[in-house]
Amino acid sequence: MIVAENEGPANAGAAAGRENATPAWARAVTSFPPSERILSTILTRQAERYGDRVLLVAGETRWTFAQTAAIAAAAAQALVDAGIKPGDRVALMCSNRPEFLQVYLGCAWLGAIAVPINTALRGFQLSHIFRNSRPALLVVEAQFVAAIESVEAGVELPPRTWIVGAPGGAVDAGLSALPLPALGAAAPAGAVRPGDTVAILYTSGTTGPAKGVCCPQAQLFWWGIYSARALGIREGDVLFTTLPLFHTNALNAFYQALLNGCTYVLEPKFSASGFWAAAQRHNATVGYLLGAMASMLLAQPKNPNDSAHRLRVALGGGVPPQIHGPFLDRFGVPLVDGYGSTETNFVFAGTIPSDRPGTMGYLADGIEARIVDENDSALPDGQAGELVLRASEPFAFATGYFGMPEKTIEAWRNLWFHSGDRVVRDADGHYRFIDRMKDSIRRRGENVSSWEVEQTIQSHPAVAACAIYPLPSELGEDEVAAAILLEPGQSLEPVDIVGHCEGQIAYFAIPRYVRILSQMPLTENGKIKKGVLRDAGVTADTWDREAAGVRLRR
Repeated sequence: MIVAENEGPANAGAAAGRENATPAWARAVTSFPPSERILSTILTRQAERYGDRVLLVAGETRWTFAQTAAIAAAAAQALVDAGIKPGDRVALMCSNRPEFLQVYLGCAWLGAIAVPINTALRGFQLSHIFRNSRPALLVVEAQFVAAIESVEAGVELPPRTWIVGAPGGAVDAGLSALPLPALGAAAPAGAVRPGDTVAILYTSGTTGPAKGVCCPQAQLFWWGIYSARALGIREGDVLFTTLPLFHTNALNAFYQALLNGCTYVLEPKFSASGFWAAAQRHNATVGYLLGAMASMLLAQPKNPNDSAHRLRVALGGGVPPQIHGPFLDRFGVPLVDGYGSTETNFVFAGTIPSDRPGTMGYLADGIEARIVDENDSALPDGQAGELVLRASEPFAFATGYFGMPEKTIEAWRNLWFHSGDRVVRDADGHYRFIDRMKDSIRRRGENVSSWEVEQTIQSHPAVAACAIYPLPSELGEDEVAAAILLEPGQSLEPVDIVGHCEGQIAYFAIPRYVRILSQMPLTENGKIKKGVLRDAGVTADTWDREAAGVRLRR
């Protein structure tokens, strides 16, 4: 167990009591033994404990702890009335709004499985998720109904559709749609176990289509525990996020609030110009930033709101090391280094403030890690290899990839989860991310599958071959670059590639840089040398979408 019963100031007065000296996350571990680490039990127990304390703030919506438990039970009954059974998948394509959580909580209460979908996905990517997950119900926000039109012919859509944010009736894309039902009677909690899948979260593949990560009920419990411990979350904190609910980070922040007696503030989306004013308005004490977001905030003109807030700490995973100091100096907020993945958990965390900015931090209690070679043999400190991980707590990690047994076996082998990341452990216990062992790209907090982008571009009749690779951006993250070989006698402008990709893949996956080559650099066995293309960087013959002033449709 990771509980630290006596954690806290040694001189905490007797009046404070043992409970107040123990962090809320540690109390939660003892309050919810392994068999009770399921959302229905947690919601019920925390509703009894915190009652009218506000749990969720989303726009004008306010849910107390007690109301949230009641909403989950009523949402579950609405699903039952629609014929949804435990184990059925419910696809959810919705922005940051309360209805997303309503449906998610109903699924978790009943034992159905939520399948959140990135709202930017189109075409091949979206089609794959429907083919793989085979949902019994689609819940889609009105503004994304048109995206369903991009699904490939022959893909079977769910037999039922609920529309969020608009009246029902027949809509385009052949959907037989009804409005999201009003809540009524409450359903009893389903016979759910900690190892049962609560959500399938799709993460972009590197050599194939996106993989649906099966996240068990207890994994989200541990996300709430490990994250709260790393961020120093206290009971009564106000957790402020602008990250999308269809990703792990924002979803697990809800669990952080639920387990630790906090308020969860959900903003529609990130705004660099409005971030600090919103944090001040909500009296936020903990924030969540990833990658380039911190750089974007620093790039804003200085403003009195820069320091007129109560933010005590912010997640800063993937923030470049040179950003930490200026961010702290200007905003008074330390950024917490960390590392996690949809398949694992918050497995590494830095100190507050960071003692080594830009590293992954230290290994979390309750997690084992090794750096291994190609034969899974452990490597010594200072030598880079693949990071492999495992958890000591049951179901603290994902259980596999939905409908992809071969990919599950490949990743969860030899009793360890293989991250695909090249990492080095320093002698002092710091872990440093070096690069990705596989061919993936990270842009604006999104994983981009090079394989998916290549498949899309190669479907253009003028394209003979395509290679997708990352190039560094001004914000310290990756930009998507494409090298293209044309069919003999064909001509194509780089902007045509952008037009071809729009509507077929997510906007963030569309290449910024395009090189049209007369020949590709190849290995002896005919594979494209992406390393050569990466090393060349932005060349004189590289077209830059941003420099050309081409704006993407979203």
